[in-house]
Amino acid sequence: MSATDSSLAPPAVSVIIPARNEEISLGTCLLSIVSQEDVTFEVIVVNDHSTDRTRNIAASFSDLGVRVIEAGPLPQGWTGKNNAVAAGARLARGYWLLFTDADTIHRPGSLARSIEEVTRHHAALLSYSPQQIVKTFWEQAVMPVIFAELAASYRPALVSNPKSAAAAANGQYILIAREAYDAVGGHAAVASCLLEDVALARAVKRSGRTIFFRYADDAVSTRMYRGYAQLREGWTKNLALLFPAPLRLAALRAIECLLIVFTLAFAIAAALRHHSHSAAALAVLAVVLYALFLKRIVRANFSWSANLLALFGLSLFSYLLLRSVMAHANGSVPWKGRSYSDERCPLPTAH
Repeated sequence: MSATDSSLAPPAVSVIIPARNEEISLGTCLLSIVSQEDVTFEVIVVNDHSTDRTRNIAASFSDLGVRVIEAGPLPQGWTGKNNAVAAGARLARGYWLLFTDADTIHRPGSLARSIEEVTRHHAALLSYSPQQIVKTFWEQAVMPVIFAELAASYRPALVSNPKSAAAAANGQYILIAREAYDAVGGHAAVASCLLEDVALARAVKRSGRTIFFRYADDAVSTRMYRGYAQLREGWTKNLALLFPAPLRLAALRAIECLLIVFTLAFAIAAALRHHSHSAAALAVLAVVLYALFLKRIVRANFSWSANLLALFGLSLFSYLLLRSVMAHANGSVPWKGRSYSDERCPLPTAH
């Protein structure tokens, strides 16, 4: 049930959705949120200077309690998303703040369950890694590779362990207690960070509060990028910031791709020349290398069709990682019509 009257008691949750040119996905997102039950909540959509129908779509949900506000001018040193969510947080009345993206789809009852889950784990911040919807060839090929690396670098068990310094969050779904948000300075404290979700999680954990983080296909799903152009721009923005040694990782994955492909090619060539022993040995080696690769990929929780295409994504991952490093080194990272440097936001440290 959505709280719509400001004279009523504050809702349990304020759902804050930053939206910049999200006409394709925003309607579906809002439908999935306004239908949530068993918890009081308000919904604030922050229109971030959209040039499409984003604002109109959000306003069409006003009868269902959705409030639409403007992000306002972008302050010097702020990213657009941080400015937008901070604007929403300033007006939010809930005990909990849920920051979620306009391209998410929320399962029925997931909002109430998230409150129960964060309370049960005595956490100040809960973050879900959504089920990733992938449709085009390059989405299916590279997304499992990227999320397998993220699963290895940001292990939920360590992030959720108060005794570990590891901290992470997925900006597509961050539920945080208002008290904790204000105590660490909110998004104003990470205003320049392109990787604001991880930065906010670090601030919460360093304050002595508990984080709970997990893969949550039972709660929320998303299609992050619709095609190669969006995928390239989005990961160019993020990849260099997500990993502590991006050049080394790009080299390792490129070498892994070459080893698998050339070992298999040499096995086939040996078989065609009737060198049966060499062909068999090379084939076994190719299978072992691929099996080790696949073992890592399946941890990313994608479909088997995407997992099998992931071999084609290895080289693309290396390219995107190098592209991201170069963009950040040049101090000009494009994202949704803006350009950022992120120079003042520190890179993640190895766990």
